[in-house]
Amino acid sequence: MHSLLIVEDERMIRQGIKAMVQRSGVPVEVILECSNGEDALNLLSMRHVDVVFTDIRMQKMDGIELVRRIGEMEDKPLIVAISGYDDFSYAVEMLRNGVKEYLLKPVEREKIAEVLRKLDEELQQRSAEHSKELELGIRQFRDLVANPAVTEEARQLIISKYEPLFFQDEYRILIYKGEPLSDTYHGFLVGETSQGEVIVLQETYVKAFLKNELSEKCVGVGGVHKGLGEIREAFEEAAAMRRLAFVKGVTCTFGEDAWDPAPEALREKAKELLTESERTRRIQVVGTDKTEEVIRRWRLFFTALERFQIELPEFSAEMEQCILQLSEVYRENLSDEDRAFLESSKVLHLYENLGEYQTGFMDWLLDLNKRLGDRPDDIGIRQKIVQAQQYILEHYDSDLNMAVVSNLVSMNYSLFSYSFKQYTGQNFVNYLKEIRIAKARELLEQTDLKVIEISQMVGYENEKNFMKIFKALCGVTPGEYRKNMTV
Repeated sequence: MHSLLIVEDERMIRQGIKAMVQRSGVPVEVILECSNGEDALNLLSMRHVDVVFTDIRMQKMDGIELVRRIGEMEDKPLIVAISGYDDFSYAVEMLRNGVKEYLLKPVEREKIAEVLRKLDEELQQRSAEHSKELELGIRQFRDLVANPAVTEEARQLIISKYEPLFFQDEYRILIYKGEPLSDTYHGFLVGETSQGEVIVLQETYVKAFLKNELSEKCVGVGGVHKGLGEIREAFEEAAAMRRLAFVKGVTCTFGEDAWDPAPEALREKAKELLTESERTRRIQVVGTDKTEEVIRRWRLFFTALERFQIELPEFSAEMEQCILQLSEVYRENLSDEDRAFLESSKVLHLYENLGEYQTGFMDWLLDLNKRLGDRPDDIGIRQKIVQAQQYILEHYDSDLNMAVVSNLVSMNYSLFSYSFKQYTGQNFVNYLKEIRIAKARELLEQTDLKVIEISQMVGYENEKNFMKIFKALCGVTPGEYRKNMTV
């Protein structure tokens, strides 16, 4: 049981009931108290409560009126009435309004425990039934959201059946790349679609959820909608924003962000990059000793999308053609792992953003280039990677990224990414994470600084993000790590 509210105007009696609840053997996470029905009704209008224990005779609003008003609410708790008056008429009135149990004062501890066990079983059964119904509903939502082939008849049937399970308030759809979350607190986890993971979230909680749960994601956020009938439109808006977020590398929101195409002259010039002849040159240069030319030609293509000189569908179609030709031209040199990578590279939504996609693809391409016979200047590159490592060690607590460091050591971004992994055995992001978390462990062991202070000292402004990364690398939270070190 998550929450229980005690409504009683005598403080000592409230405390006594609370003590009996705590000793009942039934776990209750939150016990709330109100001294009258009016305050209780206000509280119930603002938050969910599982069970209410209420007295009958109280000032401002008595228990009978409170129970009647609760009966009009959409989110109804289970109610137990407690009274010092052995009057059957009270019991009849309360039971008529949905009261589960009617107890007489003084209430015995054993009776409280018995009632709580019964209510807890009912809540668990309700939860299981709701979860099952919700699971079926979410499968239907997924079709309604992401399957344009759903007929209008089927659409209306789904809406009429599952509208009661859906939000009555305004909502937005969020689409992101990544693992599905275990809970959204105020939303529905629709799951994976052709555009990425989909969440339907109450509008009130969108900003906080993006900050706390998806702060490092490039999320597509749809416009504000209401009702299940608008969910397909909401999905299309979020999908358009997710595509924009992929290119821009930041979260994009419908109504606030938009595709900003380059001037017509630049777009016309960029069309040359989509020609068959340019594609052939881009592929044939791979395997030569012209590493910089490989980078330049492919970089031009990626930059055209980054600067909105070409559109995402054009980019996607051209990449698919490039991948097909790479697979054909170099088929004798490709491993099963290479082929699997190229297949995944056809699906853009599997990547967080264009920068991540470009980095991964160029790392692979330069590795293929090297395997085919190219040998870059190992000594010069190694010296630059060592210089980069030293800079990271000295500035890990600042806002570091690969673009900053590659510029510092005067290396092309793609070549730096590939070379860094070759010489360190890790990509730049993971290398930086390990240095930051190693320093965090030192601070946890040697100081009494708060976790939020340590988070900021090692370069993480978002404490929750720091805690997620720390646990992923260390297996425990920062607090647990500190506790283990003192045992």
